[in-house]
Parts: sequence; structure tokens; C-alpha cells
Amino acid sequence: MVQTTPEADWVSRIADDVIAEAERRAPGKAVVCASGLSPSGPIHLGNLREVMVPHLVADEIKRRGIPCVHLLSWDDYDRFRKVPAGVEGVDESWNEHIGKPLTSVPAPRGSAHGNWAEHFRAAMAASLDELGVEYQGISQTEQYTSGTYREQILFAMRERARIDEVLGRYRTKDKAAGKKPQQKQQKPLDEAEIEAAEGSGAAGEEDGAGAAGGEYYPYKPYCTVCERDVTTVTSYDDETTELSYTCQCGHGETVLLDSFDHGKLVWKVDWPMRWAYEGVVFEPSGVDHQSPGSSFVVGGQLVKEIFGGLQPIGPMYAFVGISGMAKMSSSKGGVPTPADALQIMEAPLLRWLYARRKPNQSFKVAFDQEIQRTYDEWDALHKKIDDGKAQPADVAAHLRASTTAAGPLPTTPRPLPYRTLASVADITAGNDEQTLRILSELDPEHPVGSLEEVRPRLDRAQRWIATQVPEEQRTRVREEPDAELLGSLDEEQRESLRLLLEGLDEHWSLDGLTQLVYGVPKVRAGFDPDAKPTPELKTAQRSFFALLYKLLVGGDTGPRLPTLLLAVGADRVRKLLGG
Repeated sequence: MVQTTPEADWVSRIADDVIAEAERRAPGKAVVCASGLSPSGPIHLGNLREVMVPHLVADEIKRRGIPCVHLLSWDDYDRFRKVPAGVEGVDESWNEHIGKPLTSVPAPRGSAHGNWAEHFRAAMAASLDELGVEYQGISQTEQYTSGTYREQILFAMRERARIDEVLGRYRTKDKAAGKKPQQKQQKPLDEAEIEAAEGSGAAGEEDGAGAAGGEYYPYKPYCTVCERDVTTVTSYDDETTELSYTCQCGHGETVLLDSFDHGKLVWKVDWPMRWAYEGVVFEPSGVDHQSPGSSFVVGGQLVKEIFGGLQPIGPMYAFVGISGMAKMSSSKGGVPTPADALQIMEAPLLRWLYARRKPNQSFKVAFDQEIQRTYDEWDALHKKIDDGKAQPADVAAHLRASTTAAGPLPTTPRPLPYRTLASVADITAGNDEQTLRILSELDPEHPVGSLEEVRPRLDRAQRWIATQVPEEQRTRVREEPDAELLGSLDEEQRESLRLLLEGLDEHWSLDGLTQLVYGVPKVRAGFDPDAKPTPELKTAQRSFFALLYKLLVGGDTGPRLPTLLLAVGADRVRKLLGG
């Protein structure tokens, strides 16, 4: 079992509170943490926080040797609300399924899965497995259709007047304030904040209000003919459990609720019912569930006053933003998912983004050039930890990212800088032979002998170049020298190129070429190659670098010059620079 550092970080502090609360409620029983996801479409990186916060807390509890279970409810019995835009294999014909349970909606065309919910759940489950998230999955379709919640449903129907009274307190507040829970401001995806609860069952905020005749019913049948929930309960008998409903499709019937398993409690009643049924001690929720009248706040009253349970410890978690995601496969519907992120970054890095920030702090997942800086930070932290210079909270976040209670996550044996790998991938267009040649020359004293040493990080960098860097921004090394430019060089430029070419063989390594390209302008100015640059020297260096880029790739910028020179190869560099 992997131990955490003794110093408290946010995960440790929450775990302390959860353990104490669990012991107070049910001494000796396993601690229950919970999450909920609705597979109503692509489950995105905002939704991932709904899982990662309880996962990290549950994992810390397990590290301490305390029995703990992380329940993940797949809210696949939720109604199909709308057809997501841009999902491959889906068109407007799916509108006819709006109102059905997600498990009764056909999967997108070409899917290997049996229904809509299974299709999107499978993708998320695969990502959670790669991220090392251990959980106990619960299908709400199975729970409801098997009669698991039958007693809870019958009880809620008997107590419907009391439930309505509790809900009514908040309906009045919302109406007086002129608020409509769940109204969301739409923002562009790029640099956007993604609401983490949007894909959970919490998104509906249903409480069952508006039933015919003014009587309130917390239960919503799915029509047995059209399968949709566009139904209205017209009567219910507590003694016989006879329930009558009509549907907009024209069907109507009377059923016995003590044996009818084709409907569910409305969300604002369903959630607190589950807290009591499952004995949940910890379940965070998104910012939209912390306002007056929201499902978490109302649920706290219902679980206590109606179901005789206790509301979980439930800190608010903030939005997750996206930095510069390029237009990817249309199957994503324009929303970045954990699978998208795991294509361009290793699992420990993605875990780290969620572990290092407190739940109430927002952050961004980088799909643009910023991913290189994120990787640099991750590598720098690893070095600080090795040197014993890292802060305790940073050590804890790194440990939670790279390991779980079950053991370490897979890592790259030789983690070369991501930006270097990306530059090499850019120049070689994924050619393994060329890639290995360049990587083996980065450090001649410790050459890379096999690409397996730098995987899976290399694969992630190659994928980033292929999916996130626009074609017009890719590096294209010149095939032939720019004779016109070479012929127009002044004496200073010619001498600078001569010094560079003369030093290639002696400096042919990443560090050596770094020293060379920065040192040439210093030598030309009469300084030692190791001298600290003055503002004037920095200007001369930028001018020299721009010249090299024009001669090598026909542009003003490109990959870091030392990496670019290694990638091009000494012979070709000499040819292109007129040597």
C-alpha cells in the first residue's frame, strides 16, 4: 500500500473529516464516497472532477488502511433531454427518442454498444481505468427496473405531501428571486469553463411540480407504450398502490406501483433517497448545486426530514476550463473528454491537474502550446522532490497523481522533455527511424537506445502534434538552400554562420548545440561564450535565430533551434546554411 506524506494537503484534510463523520454515523462500517454521471452524451473533463474529487479522498482513506468504497452511479435511467450536436453517427432522427430513458435510446450508428448510455459510459469507463480510478459502478436503470428502490418509492409516495411542503419552501424563494436553476450562460469552447455537473443526473433539477389537479407526486412513470416520460400521474391510492397516469401519446393506464418498475423518482427526491439508501458520507457537487433551491441544498432537507438519513459532506467544486483545443473528431461533439486528454498526456499528469487544486479552485486543461509548460512544471516538481526541495503539499499532490492505494501508475522509463519530443515528432512526422536517430543524439554519453524508453510520453507528444497543431503551423525543413537569401547575406551574417558550422561536430548534442547557437552572437561581439547576455546581445541573438529559421524552415520561428539542428542532421544543416 502506498503511503502519503504526513503533512496535510486538501485531500488529507477532507479525508480526516470524512473518516470522523463516518465513525460518528456508523462505527466500524466501510466509508462510502459517491459520484454520479449521466451518460447522456460525451462525458467531458468537467464531469471528470465529479469523479476525481471523491476518488482522491477515497484513495487516501484506503491508504490509511480504512475500508472505503467509491460508488459511481451511472444515471442511465435519466430521460434523454436533447440530441447533442456534432456526435458522429447521430442525426435529427434521434429527436424522436427525447423523453426516453438513456438506456432505451439507440446508440450512435456504427457503435459496438447496445444503447446510447452504454456507448458513452464505455468510453468514460475506459478512461477511468487508465487513470487508476477504482470504483463500484451502479446502473440506475438496473436499480429501478429490478425493484431495488421499490420500498423507497412507495414510501416517497406516501410522504408526498411532506415532500411537497419541503420543496415548496424553495420554489417560493426561487420565484421571488426570479431565478431559474440551471440557466447557463453559453461560452465558446476555447478558453471556456465547463460545468462539471452538467453531465450528471443533477442537471435536471426536477422536483415533480406541476402535476394535474394540483396534487404533487414525486414519481414519474415512463409510458409503457411510447417509453417516454411525457406522462401525468392522475391518481394514486396509498393502500392499494394503484397509480393512474396518462401520456401525451394518448396512452393511459392504471398500474400497481408495488410491482410496476417502469419509472423513477424525480431528481430532487431521487438524490437524497440514494444518500439514505447507500449511506453516503462524502459526495461533492458542482457550483450550480450550492445555490438556494438547488438539488443539493433541498436534498439536505429531504434526506433528514423525510428519509431519516444525513446529507453527505459535500464541498463545492469549481469549473474546469479548456485552453485552446483544436477542432478534433466530430464524434466528440465539440466537447473535450478524458479520452481526448489521455491521447496527448500521460495519466499521472492528468491526475495531477485535479489533485493539485482544491475543489473550489478552477483550472484549465491545456490542449494548445501550454501543455508543454504544464509538462515542464510536472518534470520540475519531480526533480524538486528528488532533491528534497519540494513543499509538502506539492509532494502529496505528485504522489496522488503518480500512485494510488493499489500501487504506482505506468510511467515513461526515460521522461525526456515533452517539448523536445513534440519538436522531434513535428519534424519527423512520426517516422520511428528518424525519431530514434535524433533522440539518440540528444545526449551522446547516455544515448536513447530504444523508443520504448521514451514511451508512452513520445506517443502522447506525437498525438498532440497530429491532432492539435494546425497543418500550417507544422515544421517543414527546406529541401534546397535558399540561394537568394544566402547570396544577400552581409559579412556579419556570413561570419556567424561560419562559426556555427565550424562548431557543429564538437557541439553535436542538445546541450552542446544550445551553448553553440547562443554563443555565436557573443563571440562575434567579443564576449566569452559563457558570458551573460546584455540587452544588445539578446537583440543580436534574436536576429541570428531568425536568420537560421529562414534558412532551415523558411519561417521566422520553429522548434527550439538545438532540437531542430539535431533533427535536420549535420550534413543537411551544412547544405542549407551554405557550408
